[in-house]
Amino acid sequence: MSTPYTPPPFLVDLLTARSPTGSEFEAQAVVDRYVRPAADEFENDALGNRIATLNPAGSPSLLLAGHMDELGLIIKFVDKDGFLYFDTLGGHDRGVISGRRVSILTKDGVVKGVTGKRAIHLMNQKEREALPEVHQIWIDIGAKNRKDALKRVRLGDPAVYDVGFELLHGSVGAARAFDNKAGCYVVCETLRRLAERRKKLKAKVVAVATTQEEIGTRGAVTAGYAVNPDLAIAVDVSHATDCPDSDHKRFGEYTLGGGPILARGPNINPLIFDRLVECADKNKIPYQIETESMPTGTDARALQMARAGVATGLVGIPLRYMHTPSEVVDLEDIEKCVRLLEAFALSLRPGEKMHF
Repeated sequence: MSTPYTPPPFLVDLLTARSPTGSEFEAQAVVDRYVRPAADEFENDALGNRIATLNPAGSPSLLLAGHMDELGLIIKFVDKDGFLYFDTLGGHDRGVISGRRVSILTKDGVVKGVTGKRAIHLMNQKEREALPEVHQIWIDIGAKNRKDALKRVRLGDPAVYDVGFELLHGSVGAARAFDNKAGCYVVCETLRRLAERRKKLKAKVVAVATTQEEIGTRGAVTAGYAVNPDLAIAVDVSHATDCPDSDHKRFGEYTLGGGPILARGPNINPLIFDRLVECADKNKIPYQIETESMPTGTDARALQMARAGVATGLVGIPLRYMHTPSEVVDLEDIEKCVRLLEAFALSLRPGEKMHF
């Protein structure tokens, strides 16, 4: 009988933390607890980024970014019967919002609710075939009326799906917010491991758990400006296309368990890409290559354009069912990403800029 796979506690705690974009408090607390003790310097900023620095006198300076925010909902209206209406935080698939249990984060703690819409039995054929608009879905918290509901929630309170992490089989797991607690874990865990090998480290390494990526890479904008690094690598999830209904001619071919996905294209510094490939080959880490013809929808977009420009790379973690309540990742891919970034940081020579 094989030994059951044991997921890293740090990763599990991040996945459990509820951190809708703009209200990342629970994830911030997890990063504080696990990363602060390993860092030489540790700070937060006005957007809630967590910025951990190792070897502050080192050169070059390398910023590693992974966002800790996730999709969410924000309460915008309460009707006379106590039902809550909301806007979305980040890009949701409207077809999977209704019928979900949610946790509303309030000043007095978590309020549980259920997203509802008109039952299919009460729809005509045309209505059944159409996606519901967001304003046609509500949250039911069991309130008697508007006054009762407003005793427990306020306008502007955020919410997330009430879905936890679990392993499906072996190292393959499902969670509400692998996007991008997985990438946040990778950059933070890389710094923690480098702290144990600091005698071999020449570079200054800054691991940033960024905020508000889901609404425009906003935390990365301020972090890139403040840190002003020589080099940067963003770590985010990327689409695994090894599932039904994936058109490889349109989207490429990427597999769960196939290792880190290394991006190439205008958003990516070619010397950083080449060094990542070199480090992967040297350490026998399998990898996949993804082409990006435009600025990516990741923190790499903001980091590349910080101040006078930053040599930037992008590492992806293969993920199925992005932006749904049950995203699927192979945790071994996450571990391979940590190993790759650790090798990359240790490969840097004093003063190396990777300009071309």
